[in-house]
Amino acid sequence: MAQASKNARIGSGAHKFACPCGGEVKMKSVFSAGRMKHHAECEKCKRVERKPSDFR
Repeated sequence: MAQASKNARIGSGAHKFACPCGGEVKMKSVFSAGRMKHHAECEKCKRVERKPSDFR
C-alpha cells in the first residue's frame, strides 16, 4: 500500500486570520479594469487590506 505524502499528513487546513475588531478575515477576488485583483476583507468591520497579515 502506498504511503501518504508529507503534505497530506500535515493537513491542518487553511490558516485562519483574525482582525483586531474580532472578525474573521477572508480572501476575496474581484475582476476590475480587465484584471483579477485579490484582497483580504474583514467580515465584521468590512476593512479591506492587500493581504491578511496587514491586519496586525
